[in-house]
Amino acid sequence: MAKRDYYEVLGVSRDADEREIKAAFRKLAKKYHPDLNPDDKEAEAKFKEVNEAYEVLSDPAKKAKYDQFGHAAFDQNGGFGGGGGFADFGDIFGDIFGDFFGGGFGGSRPQRTGPKAGSDLKIKLDITFEEAAFGTKKDIKINRIEKCHVCDGSGAKEGTGKKTCPTCNGTGSIRTVQRTPFGQFASSRTCTTCGGVGEVVEDPCTACSGSGKERKSRKLSINIPAGVDTGSVIPLRGEGNHGERGGPAGDLYVYINVKPHEIFERDGYDIWCEIPISFAKAVLGGPIEVPTIDGKVKYEVPEGTQTGTVFRLRNKGIKNLRGSGKGDQYVRVKIEVPKKLTEKQRTILRQFAEEMGEKNEADKKGFFGKMKDAFKD
Repeated sequence: MAKRDYYEVLGVSRDADEREIKAAFRKLAKKYHPDLNPDDKEAEAKFKEVNEAYEVLSDPAKKAKYDQFGHAAFDQNGGFGGGGGFADFGDIFGDIFGDFFGGGFGGSRPQRTGPKAGSDLKIKLDITFEEAAFGTKKDIKINRIEKCHVCDGSGAKEGTGKKTCPTCNGTGSIRTVQRTPFGQFASSRTCTTCGGVGEVVEDPCTACSGSGKERKSRKLSINIPAGVDTGSVIPLRGEGNHGERGGPAGDLYVYINVKPHEIFERDGYDIWCEIPISFAKAVLGGPIEVPTIDGKVKYEVPEGTQTGTVFRLRNKGIKNLRGSGKGDQYVRVKIEVPKKLTEKQRTILRQFAEEMGEKNEADKKGFFGKMKDAFKD
């Protein structure tokens, strides 16, 4: 069967530039690669056809010959490939199949591991309601990974150092090249001797066994700003685990948890509390003392205050964490009903009830008794 036109195989026009030809090849090579299409003879044939087309069109000299003479320029007598040559698709397959094959194809891309940043740490800190409202200073203890104090993170015993890894010659990677029916492929993997660093320790530090790291307990002071709440996070930059090979340290994140208060409840920057008052105070009105986070204040209860009434104390709440001003305090009134009365108190209340036009409770039907009468036929 006659060969298809190479431009048709790659799906590009005859005036396509190098970039367009390469992009078309990458797309088709990934689509038809045998490792992505196991036991698919048709895909294997397509892959070979795509490779052959790219081998010619990617080479300016071969492309010029093909444009002039077509496939005849590359028959066995043409001297332009004779069907026996294979292109080195290194960098292209490295991009396309790098993740698929674990180390990639092509190129001698440097694998040596450089500086590595330390990991972040997280802790939870419990504080009181008042500490959250006014701010405070706390001492905290953390355990973190630091550079070995003996070898200063080098991992080498004092007076010794590191040498170039003999396995990878300092590149940090092992590269192998293999010729296949589909071209020449180069794969790279991290050197297992040095772990990608490119260097090995000749005589390990006895304090850290050559790791260059040690775990330390540290005490830190932290300023808690006024206005924080449960869920607030305070970052301490550079206080996390130390980095490796000159990399920066990670951060420490302090997660705030505010303990419940016996009296106050918080709603954003506002404070709520419930105040019990006597029946007489609710009826007659008068001054009461209200606790706030700043101390007790006086408030004048108006006559006829009902249970559940809410009044507001402006600027008696929590300081705004990200701005000026404070929230308010809301006070919910709860009228207390006395459980034990003297006979004199009972007499006075009965007289009061009569003055209000109420009958004696002994003669008054209960709520459910009234309901029963209401639904009689």
